[in-house]
Amino acid sequence: MNKPLIPEPDLAPLLSPRFTYGLIAVLGLLAILVMAVSLSSQWLGENLARAGHTSSRESFDVFIGQDHLRLPANVIRFESQRVTGVVERVDLYLTWPALEGYSDETRHVFNDVDQPEKLIFVQIAQSTMSRDMSGRLEPIYRHVLEPNPQPGPAGLTRYDAKPSSSYAGEVFFTAPRPDGPSFALRCLLPESPAASTSADCQRDFHAGKDLSILYRFSAKLLPEWQAIDASMERFVRDRLVP
Repeated sequence: MNKPLIPEPDLAPLLSPRFTYGLIAVLGLLAILVMAVSLSSQWLGENLARAGHTSSRESFDVFIGQDHLRLPANVIRFESQRVTGVVERVDLYLTWPALEGYSDETRHVFNDVDQPEKLIFVQIAQSTMSRDMSGRLEPIYRHVLEPNPQPGPAGLTRYDAKPSSSYAGEVFFTAPRPDGPSFALRCLLPESPAASTSADCQRDFHAGKDLSILYRFSAKLLPEWQAIDASMERFVRDRLVP
């Protein structure tokens, strides 16, 4: 007697059409997601690298008090200040010595904290005092300075502030000028060159009808104080609109 045949299993395809179509759809969706993540990562990376900077040279007309300035976007430090209109102040940053704004070529300068001597920071606002820093030297600062000066770099004379004064720890540098009050500069000198920042030293001067220009720079640039001061005055003067 013959044994009954063992039934053959159904020879169904390993992948059904429905499963195949579903798999293709999932793979397509994954490909789209990967592409989206790649593009968004590239966009995010570029924006993080810019960190609020812009290379745009679009001009903005900035009105402060009685003065009118025309400034390119890439020298204006904060995005919120890149507008045309009446403002209380505007903050700038400039490469040294070129006095240029942010660009793809200078990106490394703006992002490298280890080279503070490459940037100068400027704040322009309406003047609130009748005298600028040079004008305040004799009537105000002279009373808080130690009487024994020391030689400073590039023809400057150094005066340490009295420990008992509100300027304790600060150093003042002065130099005579033939065409006006003595040059005056305030600094918080770093303990070492490696600890220098872009705000070690500061000076303010008057410009235009009623502007106060405050600029800050690294103590590493003290030997270049004359060039910096002349450049700052020229930079502001060239951007004032009559």
